[in-house]
Amino acid sequence: MTLETCFDNLWLLFPNMRTAVALCLALLLLAPVQGDLTSVEDTPPLQDQSSNETIITVDSTNLRFSPSSVTVTEGETVRFFWSGQALPHNAVEANGVFDSGEPERNVDYAFTFEPGMNGTYDFVCEPHAAFGMVGQIIVDPAPMPPPSNQSDNESNMSQDEDMDTPALPAVLALATVMLAAAVRTRRD
Repeated sequence: MTLETCFDNLWLLFPNMRTAVALCLALLLLAPVQGDLTSVEDTPPLQDQSSNETIITVDSTNLRFSPSSVTVTEGETVRFFWSGQALPHNAVEANGVFDSGEPERNVDYAFTFEPGMNGTYDFVCEPHAAFGMVGQIIVDPAPMPPPSNQSDNESNMSQDEDMDTPALPAVLALATVMLAAAVRTRRD
């Protein structure tokens, strides 16, 4: 008995459940989508979400930093990272705020912009500045913390309400069961 024959026999055994089975399969296929439904365009392109790092690399072919301009917030880290480059590079801020050191082919240097450091920082690759290998980091002020006039009770209550919100799979499962019951009732 082939696998195809098994499925054909199951469809014949459960004719009233075809819609329910199809909906369950659709639910299983759509369940992984329920995570974060924001589009890729909504997130910063070179931001490491787990550690608040923005990564700047080099494009040795065109002698450019990539990206050449980034915007971060006070308290965030900019990481200069490249390895195996044909030419040695470094990243030096014009006023000496940060300096990745001597030009090297492999660099992993991070600098954190502490609160109070908002502003614009221009940096260069010293050996290739004349070729236009320059960049800019714009540091926005850190957002003001929300006023703490809420009592702890109110904030705990709002967190509990968020936890009670049904997730997409639960809603889809309930809709599938209700539709299957309606189809079965209509056919009986």
